[in-house]
Amino acid sequence: MRMFPLSSVLFPRGVLPLHIFEPRYLKMINEAIDEDGTFGVVLIERGWEVGGGDSRFAVGTTAQIVSAGALEDERMAVVGVGVDRFEVVEWLEDDPYPVAMVTDRIETAPTTDFTGELDAAMRSWRRVAALASELGADVGSAELELPDDPGTAVWVLSSVSPLEQIDRQYLLEEDDPRERVLMLRRGLDEQADLLQARLSGGMS
Repeated sequence: MRMFPLSSVLFPRGVLPLHIFEPRYLKMINEAIDEDGTFGVVLIERGWEVGGGDSRFAVGTTAQIVSAGALEDERMAVVGVGVDRFEVVEWLEDDPYPVAMVTDRIETAPTTDFTGELDAAMRSWRRVAALASELGADVGSAELELPDDPGTAVWVLSSVSPLEQIDRQYLLEEDDPRERVLMLRRGLDEQADLLQARLSGGMS
């Protein structure tokens, strides 16, 4: 699979806007468009997006290109949507862009219903949104509507949650959707506590 290591995590059902200017990734995207329109996204563990020489996490998400347009100076604007997770089996030579052999990352079937936990995570998200709004920031509409399918809903809520990239990676790597939503809620509650402390003057 052609790969695009980035400094951000893409979740299934998440939206990925890209501004591409590096020649090797322009080549990659054009080849993807000519074929199946997909490429893999992994989080960079150490290093930089531009120039190579980075260290990458093994679990990532397949992106499907939904729009692409040429810009000035041979640049491109691309929008992808996360589809499914994968795990890198082996990195091949970066010639001219990163390529890897991958296998599907399989979800664990939840043993119990977790809609209650999902509702609690949504309440935590709304609290974060409200506190962020008081501080002049915007994490999205508090009227966010989630899909009916709980597993898909967790991905959508994860995508719009303001978490650190390493925490997003941990969510991506979690195979049990119920445990994933519990992790998400804990992360959101931590963010809410930090925002509340800032509002109370306890943090700069």
